[in-house]
Amino acid sequence: MNYLLLYSTQDGQTKKIIMRIAENIRRAGISCDLRDLATVNHMNLLPYHKVMIGASIRYGNFNSALHKFVLRHENQLNQLPTAFFGVNLTARKPEKRTPETNAYIRKFLTKSPWQPDSCEVFAGALLYPRYRWFDRIMIQLIMRMTGGETDTTKEIEYTDWAQVDRFSETFLQLECQK
Repeated sequence: MNYLLLYSTQDGQTKKIIMRIAENIRRAGISCDLRDLATVNHMNLLPYHKVMIGASIRYGNFNSALHKFVLRHENQLNQLPTAFFGVNLTARKPEKRTPETNAYIRKFLTKSPWQPDSCEVFAGALLYPRYRWFDRIMIQLIMRMTGGETDTTKEIEYTDWAQVDRFSETFLQLECQK
């Protein structure tokens, strides 16, 4: 068996999450390929037994590479067992950490021609010192408006790694016959 794991990341947290998922999959004795959506154009997904896509939100939107990939590959995605996860700072609040309660995930799933078999939302990381000046100011403003951390000297990882591990297990258990 071989699984395909695709990701779109802004500051690296989504890549860190999908790498953890890849480790869990490999520990289960299954091989997987990791690819950045920014570098993938056309590819045949059918040689893979399952596909997972993870993407982060910046300023309320997923990267356009995610949307282009889904539109280009919707038929193949809908033929395979698939999973999707979104990463955003809104999910730092437990009540915003499910596909049903996270506005970004709901919006994506409503508009997407691809409907994954499993979906999850993970809290990202707040990495103020690594941001460019404009991003630091904008994210600080957003955090101030939403009751989050505003100290620009801090780096805070909100990701719940136990939740990531549970999602890995859910993905492993998806049925391979559609």
